[in-house]
Amino acid sequence: LGAVAAVVGAATAARARAQRAGRTARIGVLLPGALPIEKPFVEALGQLGYRAGDTVLVERRSADGDFQRLPALAIELAGTRPDVIVAFVTQASIAAKRATASVPIVMVAVADPVAAGLVSNLARPEGNVTGTAAQLSALVAKQVELIRDLRPGASRLAVMWNPANAAYQQQAV
Repeated sequence: LGAVAAVVGAATAARARAQRAGRTARIGVLLPGALPIEKPFVEALGQLGYRAGDTVLVERRSADGDFQRLPALAIELAGTRPDVIVAFVTQASIAAKRATASVPIVMVAVADPVAAGLVSNLARPEGNVTGTAAQLSALVAKQVELIRDLRPGASRLAVMWNPANAAYQQQAV
């Protein structure tokens, strides 16, 4: 989360400088469910010189595991006029992108941002979306390769996923 906080800090600082000095930076966080990121994220911001409640305000929205709520939460979060939105996972990032074309969005843990339509390419994302990519499809192929190395005689493989997470299913299959 330190790298994510650095990207968010840079985006927030640039936007805050363009506005009035001494203003409290506003970061919107869009989560699909309960992720234990808040404390480490705020700590990482603190290492960059931001103080929660003083120089930075973190506005959080969580879908509590109901991915269908993400679009409405993204619109609500964009309506708070944050300096930047941090969206965790593919669906939250897609919802944030659809909610605003003007607020910078930092995507986190997105399997394939190009295939999801979040960015045009990884080297030059363009638009208002940037962040990290998990490259899940390459990872899945490597995992299967490792399983074959560990269990060369195995003939079946079971895969578990969240049926409500269509974006993950498309990337993992």
